[in-house]
Amino acid sequence: MFGTVQNSSAAFDVVCMTASLGGVSAYREILAALPESFPAAVVLVQHRPVREQDGLVGVLRYRSTLPVRLLEDGDQLAAGVVHVVPAGQWAAFTSEGKVTLHDADGPRAADPMFASAAAAFGPRVLVAVLTGRLNDGALGVRHVRGAGGRVLAQDSTTSEAFGMPSAAMATGCIDFVLPLPVLAHAVVSLVMVPGAAGLMRVSLPPWAAVIPPAVAT
Repeated sequence: MFGTVQNSSAAFDVVCMTASLGGVSAYREILAALPESFPAAVVLVQHRPVREQDGLVGVLRYRSTLPVRLLEDGDQLAAGVVHVVPAGQWAAFTSEGKVTLHDADGPRAADPMFASAAAAFGPRVLVAVLTGRLNDGALGVRHVRGAGGRVLAQDSTTSEAFGMPSAAMATGCIDFVLPLPVLAHAVVSLVMVPGAAGLMRVSLPPWAAVIPPAVAT
């Protein structure tokens, strides 16, 4: 049990997503699909410049039925809330859902965040790698699958840039590669529909490069 995040009715306690180029539109579509009763905490990291005033939270609130908040160091994840990681940072988690913010190493915020989520929440974390260039998230998804969590990726036809999803796919650690509208509904189903997470389980191929968090360096 970990604080306000734990919810016995949900298959996952935490949903973490990453995006870069095209990510604002992708996040808006996904948040529009999440119902008010969505029982998991949602954490979003978006590659974007550091500015004095960050407008991403306001943009996402426009389409979300869930409250959207900018994370601050020391915050506690809450079920049914969308938490936005500040620009230029990544979030680390304890098993109780407490958040520590760290400066990102360039455009690499998802890898350490996914690895921390895997270590903290194990099979209770669901992550999604959305549109974006380069390969942030590919290392992180290996940690997630190594801990028993689940991983989705956005497909090439709906991605403005396919670098991040394709790099994650190359690890063999993706459960499903889906068009964005389908991915949004898959998140709802996996978290909220009883038995869906067990039914929609894909075995790792033998060549998949998985890193168990307990032995990762």
